[in-house]
Amino acid sequence: MNADSLKKQAAEAALAYINDYDMVIGIGTGSTVNQLIDLLPQINNRIKAVVSSSKESTMRLEAHGFNVKELNQTGDLSLYIDGADEFDGHNRLTKGGGGALTREKIIAAASKQFVCIADESKQVDVLGKFPLPIEVLPMARSYVSRQMVKLGGQPIYREGFTTDNGNQIIDVHNLKILDPVDLESKINQIPGVVTNGLFAQRKADVVLFAQSDGNVIKQ
Repeated sequence: MNADSLKKQAAEAALAYINDYDMVIGIGTGSTVNQLIDLLPQINNRIKAVVSSSKESTMRLEAHGFNVKELNQTGDLSLYIDGADEFDGHNRLTKGGGGALTREKIIAAASKQFVCIADESKQVDVLGKFPLPIEVLPMARSYVSRQMVKLGGQPIYREGFTTDNGNQIIDVHNLKILDPVDLESKINQIPGVVTNGLFAQRKADVVLFAQSDGNVIKQ
């Protein structure tokens, strides 16, 4: 199976979690989530409104006729579905390859259940294979980068990219993240950091990942 087929399989498995009528759900960002968004019209009678984590996902949802609302309008959500750049055996994630990590983290925190959809290539024993994105205020980019060097990483500025919040991203390579909860907290305490792409304090409740043999594993 090719990568798109695996992403679609994982997305199809997530539809079972949209299991009530008039639900207000959160939807993330990325290529696997795009597969999910394109499947949602099949069950649009179950979805009253959607909170989106990015302008890109909002445009795709609205093109399918969904009512996209701000989180400030909805309050807490029953369900959030999003992808990941990598996940470990404890459902801790690295996210932010698409640059929407801050809004994704906010929606995940406001959701009772967080379902992550992915394919088997995103599974790792130890987080850090995928560079860790950090959203920073523009004036703090170099300062935060120096702090990340002290923590053993190699920070690279994501040139030509601005987040939906008007900020910048540095991607930190070569981190072996043995304690994701501690590192998530430590990085977020650096002045100028908006947030980082570790989802360990608020990890996924369920990870659905598609395998090349055609099975979708629930973890």
